Amino acid sequence: MGSVLEITDTEFEKEVFSEDKPVLVYFWAGWCGPCRLVSPSIDWVANTYSDRLKVVKLEVDANPDAVAKCKVEGVPALRLFKDKELVKSYEGAIGKQQLQTLVDGCLN
Repeated sequence: MGSVLEITDTEFEKEVFSEDKPVLVYFWAGWCGPCRLVSPSIDWVANTYSDRLKVVKLEVDANPDAVAKCKVEGVPALRLFKDKELVKSYEGAIGKQQLQTLVDGCLN
């Protein structure tokens, strides 16, 4: 089973761009209500797709470099990278079914 890896600005390049499989980056904040609603779905994706997808999360307030690099304007936010390229971007609360559709579209 996979799990969500919590990373920081200093680990971003290595954890996201040095990976062979696609990487879903989840930007969140402790003060964000919608983030608390989305987190279980992020955990579900990490467990369900662990063989094909790496899932990492960054807390926005503590990691301004990654936030700027990924042009995050609000949380929760998702960025999906494949072969070091940004292939999907999403901001706002997202349901489990919608998240599954987003991930499936990028992995197939």
